[in-house]
Amino acid sequence: MRWALVKVSVAVTTMVVIAFAVPLGLVIREMARDRALSNAERQAAAIAPALSITTERGQLERVVASAGSDDRIAVHIPGGDGTGAADIGRQRVTGADIAMTRRLGRASTTEVPGGSALLQPVALSSGAIAVVEVYVPGAEVRRGVGTAWAVLTAVGAALVVGSVAVADRLGVRLVRPARRLAEGAHQLGEGNLGARVPEQGPAELRLAATAFNSMADQVVQLLAAERELAADLSHRLRTPLTVLRLNAASLGDGPAAEQTRAAVAQLEREVDTIIRTAREAKPGTAAAGAGGGCDVAEVVQERMGFWSALAEDEGRTWRVAGVERPVRLPVARAELAASLDALLGNVFRHTPEGTAFAVDVHNGEDAVIVLVSDAGPGIPDPEKALARGRGSGSDGSTGLGLDIVRRLAESTGGDVRIGSSVLGGAEVRLRFQLDGRAPVRRGHRVRRRRSGPWDWAPGRSRSLP
Repeated sequence: MRWALVKVSVAVTTMVVIAFAVPLGLVIREMARDRALSNAERQAAAIAPALSITTERGQLERVVASAGSDDRIAVHIPGGDGTGAADIGRQRVTGADIAMTRRLGRASTTEVPGGSALLQPVALSSGAIAVVEVYVPGAEVRRGVGTAWAVLTAVGAALVVGSVAVADRLGVRLVRPARRLAEGAHQLGEGNLGARVPEQGPAELRLAATAFNSMADQVVQLLAAERELAADLSHRLRTPLTVLRLNAASLGDGPAAEQTRAAVAQLEREVDTIIRTAREAKPGTAAAGAGGGCDVAEVVQERMGFWSALAEDEGRTWRVAGVERPVRLPVARAELAASLDALLGNVFRHTPEGTAFAVDVHNGEDAVIVLVSDAGPGIPDPEKALARGRGSGSDGSTGLGLDIVRRLAESTGGDVRIGSSVLGGAEVRLRFQLDGRAPVRRGHRVRRRRSGPWDWAPGRSRSLP
């Protein structure tokens, strides 16, 4: 915007300067010409009184010498037969020009080599007409014109420079509030809900800043209300959880009873975490970020230890690969565990008992890829599965699980893809960026298998042992 204002100012000022300077320059040239001709007329008028008194050559020569240089002034006195003759001075005009001046009886100007000549008719005492010729050099006509044009050019350039300076200052007044508004919007987009914009600048930008601040306040209020609602809804789960815990305690001993009690205890911890997080979150701040990161290998081993017991009960074969060494991720441990639980829970919920599944971890230079694959029927509509809250409804799916996974991956600049696995079922690939790039929203990326497994390097699933 700033440079646009400068360009507009330069264009407008230049046109104005040209519109005034060109006619003024032409006027100055005509004024210089009129000044030179006026001087010539004064010189011719100084000789006219002497011609009306006498035509004696010696006296006229003295008059011409006193009036100016005899190289520039010539006097043409008619002869006895009425023809013209240059009696005194140097003649530069033709006889026809002199005869025309006598016939017309008024002064005229004629172009001659090197300049122009003024022809002034003068009536003699005898009634004849003498002609006084005054030579005006071209340098005399142009004297002072170049200097005047140079001054005009300098003044025009100064006006353009001044207008650029003024436009630049005005541009700063416009650009600075607009830049602050853009920075505030960027900060709000990054999660800084306390970002506000000073209401400064022109009236339109002040209104935009006011609207932005009002929008930010509304966002804070909506998020606070959402947190309160999440806390209240989570708190309502405590009553049925208490009943489940009491019932689980009465199940006695056995692997199934221990698994049930462990699941209920974990569910209680998760509900308590949701309530505590929602209550402790401060308005005007972003949601909890990745924290200090976590070891994805450790989290995968822990969650597979939980799900493996249920897999044995349902006769499922399973495999874990790539967890032999630590792999750090810039995400919170609880969020990664929740994402893995959501994916593995989908495997148990949407595939028949006895269906095999696998979890693979691949560590690259700038990214970590986690693959969760199964040998079930697959996902018929991956795009719908990735869309928030668009579950089929017939199997109780809400679509929120995959959305949680997607948001976690995109928080690091990664993404989620769904396709077909080498096991014959669905394969969900989570890619987490490690290079610290800003989170990007690239939409849901879905690839369908056409022939053979996906060509993911290094994320290809392998068959179970």
